[in-house]
Amino acid sequence: MSRIYPFPAGNVAEPAQQTPREAAAAAASAQFVVASYNIHGGIGVDGRFLPKRIAGVISELQADIVALQEVESRSTGFDMLAYLRDETGYHAIPGPTLIRHDGEYGNALLTRFPPSRVRQIDLSVGRHEPRGAIDATLSCPDGLHAAPLRVIATHLGLWPGERRMQVRRLLSSLAEHPGVPTVLLGDVNEWFLWGRPLRWLHAYFDGAPHVPTFPSRMPVLALDRLWCCPRSVLASVSSHRSPLARIASDHLPLLARLHARPAVPAAPSSVEVAAEEADLARQADQPSR
Repeated sequence: MSRIYPFPAGNVAEPAQQTPREAAAAAASAQFVVASYNIHGGIGVDGRFLPKRIAGVISELQADIVALQEVESRSTGFDMLAYLRDETGYHAIPGPTLIRHDGEYGNALLTRFPPSRVRQIDLSVGRHEPRGAIDATLSCPDGLHAAPLRVIATHLGLWPGERRMQVRRLLSSLAEHPGVPTVLLGDVNEWFLWGRPLRWLHAYFDGAPHVPTFPSRMPVLALDRLWCCPRSVLASVSSHRSPLARIASDHLPLLARLHARPAVPAAPSSVEVAAEEADLARQADQPSR
């Protein structure tokens, strides 16, 4: 039975520790389909609020794991996440970044696999809009056993300095659990291909395909991204361009096929990231303008 997992910000149900070799070998034969989808609060490019279209697009994806951004219940009073859970049959993991008396707004994960560990990563910077990431370890079936797959789903900020700080925090979080196959995905709001946030993430993950997903009717910008560690996990990346997806939201879903293989990810080694660490730390203490 599907359910919503209302986990607090800390770690929950931490799985037994594995060596990097054990963790990677356990997931060696697993195959998954993973997607990222900015649903724009359920409002399509025609300005109509129709959650049924979002549920229809998600059903088209036939994905095992779907990261959602802009999951909205404030202005409509409609519980979008509960609705999508019930319509699709997935487990639902909320990751709200704005919580008010009239509802919530933020990220979410829909998954066929139950989580063994979930935490929320705070990516808020100064006075900018609060941002965050869901960091979930899922128990994915692999023959007779359950293999861990770590999924980090996020939606980064609109300003370059903000995104640089957020990527730094994500890289620190990624280094905490080496050896577990990991997927980082979401709307990164980065359209400059040679910007530092993308270069740092490509350096850690050994690159990823550039697939335009925005705007949905005629996509030219690859705002939605997906990286895997080890890189051999990633088999293919594409956008989902069905007629329904072109109208249901202003973003197309990003779809990836994953094939896990025994490999241990390396720790980040970007000299440029280290050189900017002190400067970014100072920025964190300054109010944004």
